[in-house]
Amino acid sequence: MKDSSGKLLYIGKATSLKSRVTSYFTRPRDARISMMVSKIRRIDYEETPTAIEALMLESRLIKKHQPPYNVDEKDDKSFIHLAFTREPFPKPVLIRGHELARASKKQFLGTFGPFRSSASIRAALDALRRTFPWTTCQPGRKRPCFYRHLGQCPGVCTGEINSPEYKKIIRELMRFFSGDRAGVVRALRAAMKRSAKARNYEEAAEIRDRLFALDHVREDTVLKSEDKLSAPIDIFGRVEGYDISNTGGQDSVASMVVFEDGEPKKSQYRTFMIKTVRGANDVASLAEVLLRRFAHDGEGWRKPDLILVDGGVPQVSAAKRALEESGVKVPLVGMAKGPDRKGEELVFDKTDYELARLVTAFKPMLRQVRDEAHRFAIAFHRRRRAKSFLGGK
Repeated sequence: MKDSSGKLLYIGKATSLKSRVTSYFTRPRDARISMMVSKIRRIDYEETPTAIEALMLESRLIKKHQPPYNVDEKDDKSFIHLAFTREPFPKPVLIRGHELARASKKQFLGTFGPFRSSASIRAALDALRRTFPWTTCQPGRKRPCFYRHLGQCPGVCTGEINSPEYKKIIRELMRFFSGDRAGVVRALRAAMKRSAKARNYEEAAEIRDRLFALDHVREDTVLKSEDKLSAPIDIFGRVEGYDISNTGGQDSVASMVVFEDGEPKKSQYRTFMIKTVRGANDVASLAEVLLRRFAHDGEGWRKPDLILVDGGVPQVSAAKRALEESGVKVPLVGMAKGPDRKGEELVFDKTDYELARLVTAFKPMLRQVRDEAHRFAIAFHRRRRAKSFLGGK
């Protein structure tokens, strides 16, 4: 969309150009969009073969031209970017602008964006996975991962592919995201011919299937998600925080607090009276609470996206065992006071790059969850002590 002087006002993508453009002129808009519409004098468009390529083209053009009604609608630092980690088996990760600005350039093989919606870019990655089988696996597993069975992991987990060959796939995926679809197709066709000429028919057939998958990408999930803006903290849709409180081992209780989209969800807070542990044993008490909590899983207690416990390595280890016994897989973080009782020590799986990134980026929010769990546990403990003092049960 351009003004009378030809200056770009806004860049967007649409599956139905008529419907999208008409909506700007017929639906009620806020003052800012109304101002933009009053300036529009010309609308140009470019067709792309697929919705995924429209997603990537939109991102590249916004980054290049910085149209005022794209940039101003959202702080550039909060846009989503796609990055590929620099490691023996690179992974695609989503990262916000403010995190990317703090990261070292040596940390990534390449970055793409900005994108408005994390849902769209995740859907695009999943849709392309049969052509470019990326994975988040680490080598050394005894059994193939779930995605290996689907043909969407090239066998990193089981050692069926080495680092140079895997990086070649990632470079092809990065080339595709840079907009060079034609170049990717040419390279794959040339590789298929070389394999066939060398009578390596199995490899040639595999490349043929990858080309077929690229021509028949399922875009329904991309189309459904393209207008869904990502939440402020994506993986932390529901965070549960736990703390134990007692006085000399007496009247031991626990709290569970819930945060959704970064805000306390007080209607879902829960308290527990410790039943099986005697004395001041916070580690054992935490294990009991988690076992009891996940006995309710599926009974209206939605599975969390992350669990935060107040404590260090002993508490995290006990929580991990309780989750394993419950058959639950949820990212787990412990927050303990530092050695000098100042600041916090974060305890989590440091090999999980995505978790490490989010824990670092959203430490203030995790501190808020920890403090709220602590406050709620103490408040419940005081009520229990008062009741016991007055002769209640």
